[in-house]
Amino acid sequence: MKKRIASFKYACKGVHRVAASQVNFRIHLAAAAAAVFLGFYLRISRAEWTVVLLCFALVMSAEAFNSAIEKLVDHVSPQYHAQAGEVKDMAAGAVLISAALAAVIGCIIFLPGLAARLG
Repeated sequence: MKKRIASFKYACKGVHRVAASQVNFRIHLAAAAAAVFLGFYLRISRAEWTVVLLCFALVMSAEAFNSAIEKLVDHVSPQYHAQAGEVKDMAAGAVLISAALAAVIGCIIFLPGLAARLG
């Protein structure tokens, strides 16, 4: 049980570290907070909440993986190397894909409700 608790503490430490050091992670966190606010404001369905929360988890996980990959690449290859740059670009691309998809899904879920409330 102690090992499980220690593992959980290390994981929380990792989330804190990425949140403290990565501006993009905090931007995604703010976007997630806005989505949660909109979800309550628009009273979205359980299915929509599920999708919103999955998008949140996907984007935040992608950003954490991207940050970890960048740190590892910088450690392994301190001097510039083309392949190291490609690896970092690919990891950043994964974040872009997940964030773009989350934005599209957010529009699908939130825009009709916002239009009805504001229109």
